[in-house]
Amino acid sequence: MTIAEVSKKFELSADTLRYYERIGLIPPVPRTKSGIRDYDEESCRWIEMMKCMRKSGVQIEALIEYVALFYRGESTAAARKAILVEQRNQLIDRMADMQASLDRLNNKIKNYDEKILQAENDLQQLHDSKKLEKAV
Repeated sequence: MTIAEVSKKFELSADTLRYYERIGLIPPVPRTKSGIRDYDEESCRWIEMMKCMRKSGVQIEALIEYVALFYRGESTAAARKAILVEQRNQLIDRMADMQASLDRLNNKIKNYDEKILQAENDLQQLHDSKKLEKAV
């Protein structure tokens, strides 16, 4: 696949794809005889994984380290798992912070809605009492 096709498929810019390759987040992409990148299945699987990891907030430095360890072989499996566990724990912490923020925001909206409802009820009562005064 060309860089344009991969860019469209994964919704990443061509610059991002080249950057990921340059810093080692994805392996060197095979090239045609004329030097044009020709993304294969392996490249696309790496891109998919990196996109997922980045979307979940995994730090680029951790991913670079993970990929470097991957290329050093099976003896680094425990170290790679440790990176993933640490990143998962950081994600759990961020999710807890986000949940707390969401809860607070929901509470503010609820309070806002209740205050608006109360204000509308107060206005309705005022309107009704003025109507009653005019009728008397």
